[in-house]
Amino acid sequence: MSSADPKGRPRRLDLSLIAWLTVIWMLLWSGPTWGNLVSGVLVAVALCLVFPLPAVDLALRLRPLGIVRLAGYLVYDMVASSATVTRQALSGRRRPAAVIAVQLRCRTDLMIAATAVAVSCVPGGALVEVNGATATLYLHMSDADDRDAVRRTRRDVWRLEALVVRAFGTRDEIERVAVDPEPPSPARKDPRP
Repeated sequence: MSSADPKGRPRRLDLSLIAWLTVIWMLLWSGPTWGNLVSGVLVAVALCLVFPLPAVDLALRLRPLGIVRLAGYLVYDMVASSATVTRQALSGRRRPAAVIAVQLRCRTDLMIAATAVAVSCVPGGALVEVNGATATLYLHMSDADDRDAVRRTRRDVWRLEALVVRAFGTRDEIERVAVDPEPPSPARKDPRP
């Protein structure tokens, strides 16, 4: 079934959405009866016609080898990060904390969200905010006074982003994460004479 929307594009009725809305309708009206079923279908069709959902192109590609690599890295990173966080907690040393910004290379909402979820799954990677407009993740981290630790944290996020994109992204996104996001830092000068 289809009808036209105000811009002239045909509207499509999503049968799975109609079925789901009908089930919810029947649950709201105390159970499955023939009357609830018929009225639920009619209400669901009316809702779909009056309030159509926009077409969504997920641009999701499933790459089995990439998914296995991502899962393996996440398991490894969870174990290693748990050990690091435990060691830091037991040491008793106070570490200065800060929020750092990590600019991602991919700009699609799906890749930003997937990377943010992957980062938040790892102990010690406390995600504070996601800015979708600038593709920036804001992370809380300890050892903020150590520039190398900050640089490592950014590199870890970029590596995780690359793994997520290689598991689910398009060819353009894979090419985008192949580029190093940060130029190599100049060699540090020794302050001693």
